Amino acid sequence: MNGNGKADGNGALEGAVVAVAGAAGPAGRATLLRLAEAGATVVASDANAARLAEAVDAARYAHGGATVTGDTVDLLDLGAAREWADKTEKEFGRIDGLVHLVGGWRGSKTFADTDLADWTLLEKLLIRTVQSTSLAFQDGLQRSDRGRYVLISAAGASNPTAGNAAYAASKAAAEAWTLALADAFRKAGGDEGPRSAAAILVVKALVHDAMRAERPNAKFAGFTDVKELADAIAGVWDQPAPEVNGKRLWLTPQP
Repeated sequence: MNGNGKADGNGALEGAVVAVAGAAGPAGRATLLRLAEAGATVVASDANAARLAEAVDAARYAHGGATVTGDTVDLLDLGAAREWADKTEKEFGRIDGLVHLVGGWRGSKTFADTDLADWTLLEKLLIRTVQSTSLAFQDGLQRSDRGRYVLISAAGASNPTAGNAAYAASKAAAEAWTLALADAFRKAGGDEGPRSAAAILVVKALVHDAMRAERPNAKFAGFTDVKELADAIAGVWDQPAPEVNGKRLWLTPQP
């Protein structure tokens, strides 16, 4: 990093083309900033067009000269996801990453109070979108010399609580799907090992400045700041593909 806060141009993300799904929330904003700072071309998507435009503009403004674009994409539609992937690779000549930040939460006080409508929603948000992005971007990521698929998951996926059945099960399914993609990358690499990688970053929960301002006395114990998450996402490119492919990378103590 030089004195102007711009990337020096020698990192693993310099010149990379990275798509970010679910880019308009606090974690998405932090990730767009971090990837742009590292010298990547960033292609963002979100269902909320207005918030997406704000996030894209903020990343462009913070890092003058950075290429940051935004598209509203229906990631419940595999065809739309494939169009997004194809358009990205055609426009920029390559695709080196997909960061999956699409989120959502529903829960209940007890297991017996679980509303299966919550599952219906979370299955779409947390599983279907992962299916769409992984299937749409697999081929492009395999063509890359540094392809990375990064899923953000939650510790609850491997330690579910009574009131979080739908959420934990959805996250666990998304992790399993991502690990299947990792196995596809491993098999495609043959004896030389995978050239591309699918990795899972595991957090307890996320925290950002606005949350701290709203609850100044809260400790947020074990939470991961969105800026730290963004650093960890960028760091997946700093490690060789065989070292991160199919791995759960914990950003909070394991339960």
